[in-house]
Amino acid sequence: GLQPNTLLLLEHPHVYTRGRLSKPEHIPLSPEDLVAQGIDVVETDRGGQVTYHGPGQLVAYPIVNLRDWGGPLKYVRNLEQVIICALADFGINAGVEQGLTGVWVGNAKIAAIGVKISRGVAHHGFAINVDPDLSKFAQIVPCGITDRRVTSMAQLLGASTPEMPAVQHSVARRYGRGMGYRMGRIRNSLVGQLASPGGSEMRTTVE
Repeated sequence: GLQPNTLLLLEHPHVYTRGRLSKPEHIPLSPEDLVAQGIDVVETDRGGQVTYHGPGQLVAYPIVNLRDWGGPLKYVRNLEQVIICALADFGINAGVEQGLTGVWVGNAKIAAIGVKISRGVAHHGFAINVDPDLSKFAQIVPCGITDRRVTSMAQLLGASTPEMPAVQHSVARRYGRGMGYRMGRIRNSLVGQLASPGGSEMRTTVE
C-alpha cells in the first residue's frame, strides 16, 4: 500500500525465462550454445512455461492491487482484451484461442501472458512481439506448445510496423481503459520515490 499501481513498459536483453510449469526439455540448447548467443536463462515464479524476451519485444509489467478489482481468471482475460485492442489500433485483427492463454493471429501467437498474484497484488505480466528476432523462439518450445508458430507485428505489417513508443502508448492507454484506471506517465528514475497510494490512478514508466 505504499506505492501506487504501476505499469512498467520495457524491452529486455536476450533472455529465456522459465515459469513454474517449465520442463528442462523446453530449452534444448546447451550451456555453450546459450553463451555463444548471449542468451541468459532466468527462473521466475510466474505462471506458464518457457518463453523468450529480447529487443523488439514490448514487455509490460503491471504491479497492481486486485483485491477490489477481481480474481486471476478475470484479470488474465482482461489482459488478453487489452492486447487485442492495442493490436487493433495498428490494424491487426487478433483474438484468443480456446484452451490457450495469450493472443493469437490465426494459429500464430503474437503475445504471451504470465502473471502471479500474491496477497492480492499482481505482478509479472505480458509481452507483445513488435519486431523481435523470431528465430530465438524457434530454438525452444515456447509456452510448452509444439504445434503453433510465433509471429510479430513486423511480420504481419512489414513496412507499416509502428515504432516501439507508439505501441507503448497504445498499450498504456488500453490498459488504463480496460482496468478503469486514470493513467499518468512518470520517469523511470522516480518509481522508487512514489509514496502514496493512487486509488484509481495508474502510473506508467517507460524504459
